[in-house]
Amino acid sequence: MSQYKTIIADGLWNNNVVLGQCLALCPLLAVTSSATNGLGLGLATLAVMVLSNLITALTKNYVSRAVRIPINILMIATLVTITDMVLNAWVHPLHKVLGLFIPLIVTNCAILGRVESFASRQAPLPAVVDGLAMGIGFTWVLVFLGGIREIIGSGTLFADAHILLGSAFKAIEFTVIPDYRGLLLVILPPGGFIVLGILLSLHRQLQNKLSARAVKSSESASCCAPSTH
Repeated sequence: MSQYKTIIADGLWNNNVVLGQCLALCPLLAVTSSATNGLGLGLATLAVMVLSNLITALTKNYVSRAVRIPINILMIATLVTITDMVLNAWVHPLHKVLGLFIPLIVTNCAILGRVESFASRQAPLPAVVDGLAMGIGFTWVLVFLGGIREIIGSGTLFADAHILLGSAFKAIEFTVIPDYRGLLLVILPPGGFIVLGILLSLHRQLQNKLSARAVKSSESASCCAPSTH
């Protein structure tokens, strides 16, 4: 269980795709003008990460190291193509909004990186847990960043979610600031860089505090430990 706790903690926070590794920043900044767009791309990426990790873990003993990277890229591209077709068929409005950034999931360094560094060396279950943790970690940052930009930029949260994701998502639509005229800068790309920079800074400061607290707790425990002499 400790292994899975470490995997989940790394994916969600410690080694988060965006906050810890600073990967996938191009789609992050491009689609997070709203929380709805971030959620859509996050869920699509999550599905690809889980399936790619699972397939890699199941086939790692049958694929030669000499061709492993091309095979993994081909496998990821196939999964992304299937995801793109599913979104186009079942969630067409969201597919139109995300546009090119769905096929560009193939070039997401985080997916290939986890496949190569983790899934290719692990059993299927840890690989799936890693894909879930990394995918959920990426998704929550997309949604959080998109939500902050949407609230400050237009005063809404998950606007048009029922149009892009289906009628079931109408319940999560909110008008946070009524009669708000909006701040266009936050929705535009410069606003994405500014909000992301603040988020990275807050993550680093919180990480430093947590590390210092862990070191202090470890020192206190060692001081209180009974002597063996």
